[in-house]
Amino acid sequence: MSKTINRYSIMKQKLNRYIFLLLVGFTQLVSVSAQRVYTLDECLQRALENNVRIKNAGNNLEIAKQGSQEAFTKYFPSLSATGTGFMADKGLLQLDMGPGMQMSLMKKGVVGGVSASMPLFTGGQIVNGNKLAKVNIQVNRLQYNQSENEVKLTTENYYWQVVMLKEKLQTITVVEAQLTNLLKDVEASVNAGVTTRNDLLQVQLRQNEIESSRSQIENALTLSQQMLAQYIGEDSGIVDVPPVAGEVLPEHPQGLYRNPESSLVLTNEYHLLQQNLKANKLQRRITVGKYLPTVAIGGGYMYDNLMDKDHPFWMGFATVSIPLSGWWGGSHDVRKQELQVRNAENQFTDQSELLILRMQQNWNDLKDAYKQMQISMRSIEQATENLRLNTDYYKAGTCTMNDLLDAQTLFQQSKDRYVESYARYEVKKCEYLQATGR
Repeated sequence: MSKTINRYSIMKQKLNRYIFLLLVGFTQLVSVSAQRVYTLDECLQRALENNVRIKNAGNNLEIAKQGSQEAFTKYFPSLSATGTGFMADKGLLQLDMGPGMQMSLMKKGVVGGVSASMPLFTGGQIVNGNKLAKVNIQVNRLQYNQSENEVKLTTENYYWQVVMLKEKLQTITVVEAQLTNLLKDVEASVNAGVTTRNDLLQVQLRQNEIESSRSQIENALTLSQQMLAQYIGEDSGIVDVPPVAGEVLPEHPQGLYRNPESSLVLTNEYHLLQQNLKANKLQRRITVGKYLPTVAIGGGYMYDNLMDKDHPFWMGFATVSIPLSGWWGGSHDVRKQELQVRNAENQFTDQSELLILRMQQNWNDLKDAYKQMQISMRSIEQATENLRLNTDYYKAGTCTMNDLLDAQTLFQQSKDRYVESYARYEVKKCEYLQATGR
């Protein structure tokens, strides 16, 4: 009776475990089917539409445009309207008409008017201020382009990280199938007394290692998919990508090469250096203009009622302002701006040379990434053949289980190195194209 109960209990536990595994598998299947599959171009497009960095860069560009429109209004006359009313306990004007005779005037009154002033000469401050505002627009437009490049590069990094991890999972699936078949053969050999139980334990240990690797890669893959989804603005919180086109080498990058000196003028960084130099020169001109005379003309309509009588009238005026006391300190201010211009010139030359060096470095990195891909491809062929031979040798009894498992490890490592070098090559290609203004 107790044996029957125990047997029933064991069967019930197995049934519950089976149902649990089915539920877990069904949940994972639903989760996977709910994931949207994005190509690289779709990821790039969504990132450019939804990423916060792009939105902020667009806002900064609009701010610069509004600043330019504000600077343009300085060309037009400035209008002002004033009004004042007062009441005093005594007249503001006291007249002594004779002994015992006094007259008090303007005990209350109203004064107001509308006037317009037009600057004729401001030392170039208005003209150069408008030029500086346009330079600021160009700077923000170039920074917007830079933000686009940074978002594209980051998206490619996330995308190829997901591809790489998915390919590693595929390799683990292949290795798991190999180990399953090997385990059956070893179990049969152990039961037949052909081999020792030690070989069986080695296979099982290797299976444990692969299971651990699968868990780690699956967790890393889920996190990478979530990071990609967040970066491109995918509401579901996780995305998937299609598999790459097998173990096929892309075209050699030689066709992508471009001379660094001729590519320099195509880069956003070079034009930013130009705009920085131009802005410093304009700032110097504005500083000089602050210490030059300014001339303005104007006119207006005025009204007062100071003696209980309306008194409207028109008036015109011209003003000349010369900052006499500012020339002393102004000479030092101008000298400071001249040194700023020299710094900008030095920075322009130095950074231009560094940009050329960066292009050459990116080209070297791209060639190296392609070379590593070629090496990894040869390693896959060699490791596959090595695994096949060791499998045959083990079946023939001419090699040990350690040799066979080592061959399998080399096979897995060669496949992993290939997908890593493939992902690295794609990222380096993006970096080189951006560095050369493409």
